[in-house]
Amino acid sequence: MLDIQFIRDNPDFVTEKSAQKGYQVDVRQLLELDGERKTRLTQIEELRRRRNEQANSLKASRPSEEQIANGKQLKEELAILEADVTSIEEKFYPLLKAIPNMPLDNVPLGKTEDENVVSKQMGDKPAFNFTPKHHHELAEPKDLIDKERAAKIAGSRFAYLKGDLVLLQFAIIQFVMQTLGDESIIQMLITKNNLSVSSKPFRPILPPAMLRTEPYIASARLNAEEVTYKLDQDDLWLNASAEHTLCTMYWNEVLPEDVFPIRYIGYSTSFRREAGTYGKDTEGIFRMHQFDKLEMEVFSTPETGHDEHLLMVAIQEYLVQQIELPYQLLQKCTADIGKPNAVGVDIETWFPAQDAYRETHTADYMTDYQARDLKIRIKRNSGETELVHTNDATAFALGRIMAAIMENYQTADGSITIPAVLRPYMGGRTSL
Repeated sequence: MLDIQFIRDNPDFVTEKSAQKGYQVDVRQLLELDGERKTRLTQIEELRRRRNEQANSLKASRPSEEQIANGKQLKEELAILEADVTSIEEKFYPLLKAIPNMPLDNVPLGKTEDENVVSKQMGDKPAFNFTPKHHHELAEPKDLIDKERAAKIAGSRFAYLKGDLVLLQFAIIQFVMQTLGDESIIQMLITKNNLSVSSKPFRPILPPAMLRTEPYIASARLNAEEVTYKLDQDDLWLNASAEHTLCTMYWNEVLPEDVFPIRYIGYSTSFRREAGTYGKDTEGIFRMHQFDKLEMEVFSTPETGHDEHLLMVAIQEYLVQQIELPYQLLQKCTADIGKPNAVGVDIETWFPAQDAYRETHTADYMTDYQARDLKIRIKRNSGETELVHTNDATAFALGRIMAAIMENYQTADGSITIPAVLRPYMGGRTSL
């Protein structure tokens, strides 16, 4: 959530920037409640001081009836004020949490995702002397995807992945883990992009696939039943993306300055309801209720947070370039970057059968917005503490990137060429 002091100092700015992201917030009511809350807390502090003074004065002698009466009155007044604060905070915190993070100055203004800005296009689109097939049409004769049997036992938007497609997925995982664990590659990208960050490699991690309500809400990533599956008999949600159980990892912790940056590359199966997408992307494995994902998560100092974001975008581009897929880089506008994000970038990869670029990656920089409610802090070497900055970014959403590989690397006879960078992880094979 946003810093209340920042809101006090900049009420009109917060209202304007929230509206640019599509959020109508009641800053006036929030600040009125904030004032009432501050007044009550000051009064509570004064009553506690008086009560402590009285308690100290009674240690030396037996209390009089008047002193007992005064002590009882102080206790009653304190209880009333504490109840008032609880009542005020029940209204105050929902209003505070409703305010989104402020977009950075370089985020394009826009009211819908149609106003996102393409900042670059890279790679040559494949030229076919035949009509390219959709990836599900390529997979079906090879028995690589079975959605019919999956629907029989789990419902729509589930699939059995089989044979060579499973091997391809694990080849991609190995390629990503090796790449992000190579400090020389990280340093090369830092130098190329003139960034002021550490060359520390990413550490592989397998996070839980479930998390409790309290940390999920604090992460500002819980999209309730519209997107996220809830386990009815437990206080547990299935994570809707791998970063949801990564960004919450250090909930309520203070970490020493010397450990930063903390960089993870996490692999997780994720789950989404995909509400509102009925009839969209029903063929193949582009949009599923269950999908596997490789996700980068970084905890950093405030002064390096934005460069960490730029590094993660550079890593995303490097990974797609190594697989030699055409793509475009999208600067997301204010309406599309999301509530906790200060800036967001997407990579859209070319899908020949659809004659379109489709989203395969996103990179989000949250500044200290997530960390404030998650209470994740840095203890500086000076002894001072402050909030960390958080970043997350897709390495590969595996179903989507495999669909892109199948479509871009298809041949006239229906076979699929394996990208050269992945062949060492598939025993040297050249095609599926």
